[in-house]
Amino acid sequence: MTYRSKVTWIFLLGFALDLVNMFVATIAYPDIARELHASVTQLAWISNAYMLGLTLIIPLSVWLAAALGERRLIAASLLLFGIASVLVGQAGSIEALIGWRLLQGLGGGLLIPVGQALAYRHFPPAERSQLTAKVMSVALLVPALSPALGGLVVDSVSWRWIFYANVPLALITLLLTLVWLHADTPSSVRPPLDLHGVFGQIGSPMLRIAMLVYLFIPGVFIGTSLIAILYLRDLGFDAAHTGALMLPWALASALAIALSKKLFNRCGPRPLLLAGMTLQCIGILLLITVQPAQPLLAILAYALMGLGGSLCSSTAQTLAFLDIPADRMGHASALWNINRQLSFCLGAALLSALLAALDSFTVTFVIAAALTLFPLFAVLRLDASRVRALLHPQPEYS
Repeated sequence: MTYRSKVTWIFLLGFALDLVNMFVATIAYPDIARELHASVTQLAWISNAYMLGLTLIIPLSVWLAAALGERRLIAASLLLFGIASVLVGQAGSIEALIGWRLLQGLGGGLLIPVGQALAYRHFPPAERSQLTAKVMSVALLVPALSPALGGLVVDSVSWRWIFYANVPLALITLLLTLVWLHADTPSSVRPPLDLHGVFGQIGSPMLRIAMLVYLFIPGVFIGTSLIAILYLRDLGFDAAHTGALMLPWALASALAIALSKKLFNRCGPRPLLLAGMTLQCIGILLLITVQPAQPLLAILAYALMGLGGSLCSSTAQTLAFLDIPADRMGHASALWNINRQLSFCLGAALLSALLAALDSFTVTFVIAAALTLFPLFAVLRLDASRVRALLHPQPEYS
């Protein structure tokens, strides 16, 4: 196995750990509420505390990587994450559980930006779409499978074991980190994450456009999917049929990831992003036409949202790091992940607030469709010649 393959495996395992803990806890909410006498607001903070820990620690990732070295930092993060997982599982009150979830987020929050910077650094620009395809496959499979597997654990054993189950995977990843990663020497220079420096010194319009796309495409889908659940239940769809709509979304997303991997170097990011925005926009608008006796329209809407949204997110992930030099990869990765967290939070918050204010599913879906097209003009201004030069460098002759 090549060294870059080992680095990739460690990054993907850390990424999977982080995603599992974003999505698996919700399935245990009813059991946690009964045992720990938690209110609905307190239950929401089980996820919010974890997300808060993730967001707070990411800006420090560059400084910590320079101070400790990437190998030590990843190992320390995995150890902290594993310890916090045990403490969450042993929590005797909802307040303690929320506090330990915050600590768990602080540990997990470093696994993605540090591992991502390390992995992308080992892939030349023309090969980064291959790494992105693997990243997006994990991002697709883990959210799709986590709730079902978590439900089996809760029904078979206890809600506490969905947190204890993190420990073996964290220890395996820790062991691989210590065995596979080369020891790196901590730097005497400890640069903070300077947002002005990231945008100015990196000077990457590709990163800025990719962040804008991720903020408005996956972010809008997260909010739309929340509103769609309420809308479909109001139409008479039961929980099982509503949840099953994620299957066509997942299948279409898998197709989009494969297409992005195959076409990114051949066609460049612009046509893929434009097609993705258009497809997600159509999918959202199609939700308005869904009727109780027409589940096929709902299936088609989710398939189009999966195809378009994942085409955009896969392409944006590759585009973001296409022209980032190795010494700035940590800054770019940290900023990218802050933006990713914001997209998940803001999309749901904005569309929920709009629905509450407008009291109209139709108008809310129309606004969501319009927001999907917001990055259109930025994408049209993307420098295609610069992208081609990075993907297909000309040989130098002496």
